[in-house]
Amino acid sequence: MLEAELITACIRNDKSARKQFFEMFYGKFSFIALRYCKSQEQADDFILKAFQGVFSALPKFNHQSNFKLEPFVKFEFIASLINEIKNIRQEYYVASTVRATDKKENSYDLFIDNLSIDLASINKEILIEALHELAPAQRLVFNLFVIDGYSLSLISDLLDSNEQTINSNLEKARFSLQKKIEKNLKLRQHE
Repeated sequence: MLEAELITACIRNDKSARKQFFEMFYGKFSFIALRYCKSQEQADDFILKAFQGVFSALPKFNHQSNFKLEPFVKFEFIASLINEIKNIRQEYYVASTVRATDKKENSYDLFIDNLSIDLASINKEILIEALHELAPAQRLVFNLFVIDGYSLSLISDLLDSNEQTINSNLEKARFSLQKKIEKNLKLRQHE
């Protein structure tokens, strides 16, 4: 089936066309869902809901324009994932994780023993594990800006937040991710 025919059939709610469409994008988009969600189970729950969002948005797709199908579907899929994550308010808003300590000699240098980490060369399992440990808002912002390349203004619109908050979450995410990856790498070196 041609792309235009497939989309038209999906818009008409043809089950076999929707199944073909789903199978066409499932592999790549299931990994995207895993990056955005806190666990594999949550990603599995949200994939079908996100695809429903994509199917609802398909009528907006114009075959006569310069839009390509995959970037359009990816944007709509991510937007639907974000809406699902934001609907889980008890997860999205996270309390501070700073704890008081009785240690007498504290080091305030946050980058002691800091390893130089190239995210492109990190094992995907270590990266996903570290992403899952981030606070939801930080995980969303990091994925949108660093991995998917969205602009701060677009992220601000998607998350209904101002750019200063986005920047703050992005810096916290980068720092937390760096520390979590360092910790995971050190643990694996000692195994």
